[in-house]
Amino acid sequence: MSGGAERYAVEVTRRLKARGHDIHLYSRFLDESAADGMPHVRVPDRHTYSSVANSLSFAREAARLLEGKRYDVIHSHERGYRQDVLTVHTFSYRSGLERYPFLRRIDQTYLSPRSWLYLWLEKRQMTSPRLVAVSRVIREDIRKQYRRTEEVKVITPGVDLDWFHPERIAERRAPFKTHPDDTSGELVVLFVGGEFRRKGLDRLIPAIGQGMRLIVVGRGEKPEHYRRLAAGCGVEQRIEFVGHVDDDIRKYYARADVVALPSLREAFGMSILEGMACGLPVVASPDAGVAGLIEEGKNGFLAGEVGELHSAFLRLQDAALRKEMGKRARLAAEAYSWDRAAAGYEEVFVNLLDSRSKRHG
Repeated sequence: MSGGAERYAVEVTRRLKARGHDIHLYSRFLDESAADGMPHVRVPDRHTYSSVANSLSFAREAARLLEGKRYDVIHSHERGYRQDVLTVHTFSYRSGLERYPFLRRIDQTYLSPRSWLYLWLEKRQMTSPRLVAVSRVIREDIRKQYRRTEEVKVITPGVDLDWFHPERIAERRAPFKTHPDDTSGELVVLFVGGEFRRKGLDRLIPAIGQGMRLIVVGRGEKPEHYRRLAAGCGVEQRIEFVGHVDDDIRKYYARADVVALPSLREAFGMSILEGMACGLPVVASPDAGVAGLIEEGKNGFLAGEVGELHSAFLRLQDAALRKEMGKRARLAAEAYSWDRAAAGYEEVFVNLLDSRSKRHG
């Protein structure tokens, strides 16, 4: 699984299968372990030279393969136009155009064939009978850009509450207390994610001060830029760039005192929910989808600017405060299991089938 949307799709699908549903999978590629024995139909991966051509190809090929099939519900996590239920994982392409300067926005909206195609496909997918947004900020984006409010349900990602459990984290944390590189006494901040710029690493590095360390997990763009930024801020010795992690990421949560994600733009923010499940206080941008889980000063802080981040970290140097906030963070996370997410989809599917039945008498 290469990202949050993929993990979301796999976790929800597995649990729907466990609840007794007969599920057939359509995708370009699929790890057999993720399939969990479910029938899989491979969708041809064509026109990989262009992202928009590739997206249109997937929509067209999936529609062709679904022709004549009699499924109760067709649910998609990908751009398409044959689904009954669409899960929207990202901000709309249309909203991205608003971030351009005026003249470039006009050019991209009206003169770019690439944009035309994306906007055409996005407009079609937004007419799906049911939409599921992965956070309230995505639901708001749908409302703002497409004026749609009916049949749009928020089902946030879940978290494996057993895997990311404070007791499991404590077991992995113990060795660091006797390790030669032990940083006890310093506040260890954990950042997890790719796309460093969008996820706010430019704002996080300057917020690291005396008595603090930062662990950066993930393969982001222009890593040398961030190493130079750290050197320019005089904190290069306080920052550890780990890179991509294929094995058990919990060892990094075990080293952390707080998880931070000061994103410029974030549909959700899985690392924050995982940190909360581990019993760690969190600091996230108020603009992130996951911000809705955070009670200011209770289980974390909402902060996006350098000064705000630094102030939050200064407060979290208080170990007693961290412990209390961590307990509250875990309690909040317990309401966000993957089973809860699967149950939410069952409600959407049942509602869709009921309305269809009533419509056809």
